[in-house]
Order: sequence, then structure tokens, then C-alpha cells
Amino acid sequence: MRHGKKFNHLGRKTAHRKAMLSNMACSLIEHKRIVTTLAKAKALRMYVEPLVTKSKTDTTHSRRTVFSYLKSKEAAIELFKTVAPKVQARQGGYTRIIKLPNRQGDNAEMAMIELVDFNELLLADSAPAKKTRRRSKKKTTATEATAEVKDSKEEE
Repeated sequence: MRHGKKFNHLGRKTAHRKAMLSNMACSLIEHKRIVTTLAKAKALRMYVEPLVTKSKTDTTHSRRTVFSYLKSKEAAIELFKTVAPKVQARQGGYTRIIKLPNRQGDNAEMAMIELVDFNELLLADSAPAKKTRRRSKKKTTATEATAEVKDSKEEE
């Protein structure tokens, strides 16, 4: 039965699932993006977003709470020192999941999960783009031009 099942158990026991999500959260915070399966990425989003929200208030209590979930001193320091100031103005949605092609070996759905404010490529794209000139008339290709000449000769 699945009564009251609110989250994906990922086919693991509780201790294994908590350890795996903790390790994945540490990797995400340290590297700013990781590639994993789609199901794990969705579970990781639910795990990481409250931690990022908690890190926005830099108090001893919030540090201890976050450290109890992360179990990595370096990741906790990184979260409070670099991630939290960047997302201070954001109300939520700190992560982005991008689907990737399926894995070669077992055809598992893959995804890349990343912290939103740390993708330099997308931040650079948000700058205003240069205006380009538009052509008023579309050029015809050589094959279309020869086909039109043949059609006009056949009509004569």
C-alpha cells in the first residue's frame, strides 16, 4: 500500500536514502551542478531548497540545522558564504532541472540539476541582444530558379 506516501523513496531504505541525498546535496552545493537520474534530481530539489532558504538567515541555529542535513563542513561553509548571499533576493526556486538524453546502459532518464544563480551562460544571455538587420525579400535557391525556368519553357 502507498497510503500517505508523500515523496519518492527511490527504492532504498531510509538510512541509505538520507545518506545519498546528503551526499548529493553536498556535491550540488560545492560544484553548483550535477548530473543524475531524473527521479533523484526531483528528490534532491525537495531536499536542498529548504536548506538554501534556511541558509539565508545566518544564525547559529540555522547553521546547526543545515549541518545536521549536510554532514559536510565544507559544503555548509560554501552554502552560507557564497550561495546564500547570491540568492538573498530570490523567494524560492533556487534549483533548475534540465532533462538530458537517456543513459546508454539502462535507458534511465537523466537530468542535470543546478543552482539557478550560478549559471554564467544564462546570466549572460539575459543581457539585451543587438538588433540585426532584416532582409526584405527571401532569396531563391539555384534549384528553385532552374525549376521555374523549365516550367516556363514547357508552357511555351
